[in-house]
Amino acid sequence: MVFFSSLVPRRWLRKSGSWVGFLWFDVFGFRKKIVLDNLKLAFPEWTDKQRKAVGRESVYQLGYNFAEFFFIPSVTPEWIAKNVVFHGWEHVENARAAGKGMFFLTLHLGNGDLACNTIVLNGQSVNLITKRFKTKWFDDLWFFIRGAKGVQYIDAHAPNNAFEILKALKKNSAVVFVLDQFMGRPFGIETSFFGKKTGTAYGLALFVQKTKAPVLPIYTYEGKDKKLHVVVEPAMDTASCVTDDKDQTTLNLTQSYCDKLEEIVRKHPEQWMWVHRRWKDFR
Repeated sequence: MVFFSSLVPRRWLRKSGSWVGFLWFDVFGFRKKIVLDNLKLAFPEWTDKQRKAVGRESVYQLGYNFAEFFFIPSVTPEWIAKNVVFHGWEHVENARAAGKGMFFLTLHLGNGDLACNTIVLNGQSVNLITKRFKTKWFDDLWFFIRGAKGVQYIDAHAPNNAFEILKALKKNSAVVFVLDQFMGRPFGIETSFFGKKTGTAYGLALFVQKTKAPVLPIYTYEGKDKKLHVVVEPAMDTASCVTDDKDQTTLNLTQSYCDKLEEIVRKHPEQWMWVHRRWKDFR
């Protein structure tokens, strides 16, 4: 599959991805109700027709991501020059110059795995916190492809992951926190997203308080030009979140991250992962 992906034009990969999306959403309707319910919760002012159109496009986007996943080992600087547009890269350079490392705050929007590898090839090392698979051969294969261009991964459930995060920061790397998914207790804290209560992992807030490393919101989307756009925003100013109470500061920081991610989703709702049950009951 990887070899085949390296031989065919990107538009062919996207065509195959559109078939995945078609089967998923239009034929089998896998999690279709969740998609539409989530969109109704987030955008109650939209018509059913609008929500269905955005829901369909978001599932098709997942199909595109799956098809292009196998292309990652074939990405080159030359390919990036033709197909990727970086916005706000100076914010990465500024954070790197400070020498404390940096946190990337991101979400499941656009093709994140492809974007991470282009970031590495553009000169910034990346360590992404993620879950691993229990089946070793599949885990090895998946992460061989996923990190083909040098992206490093930190196991979200490893007992030494805090050490790995601090070690990455010491090397002036970017540590990626993906915070758009539901997280209950004991690793989550009650927050709101699109005005609705949910749970969000608070680990990033703890590390920010400990390290003072900057948090840069970053996301990717496919533009009308069919290019991959990687957007880096300025480091977040969260001074107003800090109080004398550590728990309250942790809540304030985590809520500020949720607010930023909501702002990003509103810009490109058709490319976010609406299939996830983001608004579970927090317990």
